[in-house]
Amino acid sequence: MRRSVYNHVRAKATLAIATRNATANGTTVDRKLSGASGTNEWFASAMVLVHTGAITDGTHAITVEHSDDDSSWAAAASSDIQGSLPSIASTNDDALYEIGYIGTKRYVRAVTTVTPGATGGIYGATVLLGFPTVLPVSRT
Repeated sequence: MRRSVYNHVRAKATLAIATRNATANGTTVDRKLSGASGTNEWFASAMVLVHTGAITDGTHAITVEHSDDDSSWAAAASSDIQGSLPSIASTNDDALYEIGYIGTKRYVRAVTTVTPGATGGIYGATVLLGFPTVLPVSRT
């Protein structure tokens, strides 16, 4: 098997790309996935990528939440975060932010908290899962 990011990393959407002018919780990303052969892949690390388009107004604070049960959510502790949590404003058009998550909880998601703006901004977030227990990563 060739060493490549494709074989070692899995991407999962958490905040769909949309025009946002209100606070929103991202979709849950499970760090334990079922592989093609019925095996469970556990991903030891995660990174949230936030990609912005046009930000017209408002302030959009991005945080990472984690959970053991996909029901009770809490903000990830600063010791579980690598890099800085972005606060996106109108000067941040077409920007890319990387937030590392090194915590141990099974479920993660991105959350955006919006300070009022009439039209908001366009952005989305994806979770990259890495360091799997089974290689290559299943695409099913």
